[in-house]
Amino acid sequence: MQSTMLKAKLHQARVTHAVLNYEGSCAIDGQLLDLAGMREFEQIQIYNIDNGKRFTTYIIRGEDGSGIISLNGAAAHQADLGDRIIICTYGAFSEEELASFRPKMVYLNADNSVSHTSFDIPVQVA
Repeated sequence: MQSTMLKAKLHQARVTHAVLNYEGSCAIDGQLLDLAGMREFEQIQIYNIDNGKRFTTYIIRGEDGSGIISLNGAAAHQADLGDRIIICTYGAFSEEELASFRPKMVYLNADNSVSHTSFDIPVQVA
């Protein structure tokens, strides 16, 4: 049996560009992709913290070190410049793989620089 699990997350990325007439869906700074273990053309889920919209698209590699998070094509309608978003990838894992698997989470500052990374999400308390 396979389970679909969170593979990687860019938390509180800021939208820097929204380009309606551009081929490709979400350009992400290449260094952030490498750090999170995300790949060009990989399917992503995007969750807009500021307006609640959730949508699916794919990654294109942005310029390394640029901090770019660009929503392109139809995805450009889903956020405004400066909106905070969460970008997630998921993967299918076997029970054996899950025994040692931990997702990679990259937490970002307002300028899309890296605040910190983690392999754990804190336990939510009541």
